[in-house]
Amino acid sequence: MGTFAALALMSAFAAGNAAAAAAAADAAASAAAPATPAASNLDDTPTAVAWKLDVVRDGRTIDTFEATTMVGQTFNETHHHPMQHRVGCKDNPAGGIDLARTVSVSPVAADVGGVTLALDTDETIEDDTAPTTPEGCALPPQPRRVNASHPGLLVPMGESADWTLIDKNPTLVYRVHASIAPH
Repeated sequence: MGTFAALALMSAFAAGNAAAAAAAADAAASAAAPATPAASNLDDTPTAVAWKLDVVRDGRTIDTFEATTMVGQTFNETHHHPMQHRVGCKDNPAGGIDLARTVSVSPVAADVGGVTLALDTDETIEDDTAPTTPEGCALPPQPRRVNASHPGLLVPMGESADWTLIDKNPTLVYRVHASIAPH
């Protein structure tokens, strides 16, 4: 019980005012009550994170993933980009391939300083140049697979963070924006 509350209670008793004494006792009890989780407004609901991931190849955005995901949960999505190439000396349609991109995003932590995301990717890309036969006939560009993981990309509040997967021929960067979503 605080000093002020004790003095108010003693004063009320000395004056013979039972109603004032009861009010002072109630005030003293509530002032002295320890904080409980409900009283301190602690929220057990996981934090929701709104994020957007732009796939940037050679400075140009070629794909985008976007969602709101709770801290501790994982978002998975695959985008398919079928390609058909013209090949051979007669420039015939052939050489089709599905350039699939799978991204997994898991918010690990979120606070006023920023959002930390765990990222995984598995994608198929094509080389920028197409090979030719010794006779000069076109062949389809060679596909290659990119698998990468980032255990904790920190995205500062109000900013973006870049994760470079390939630094040249072509450059491939994931540009991530993230913020705490309103409840």
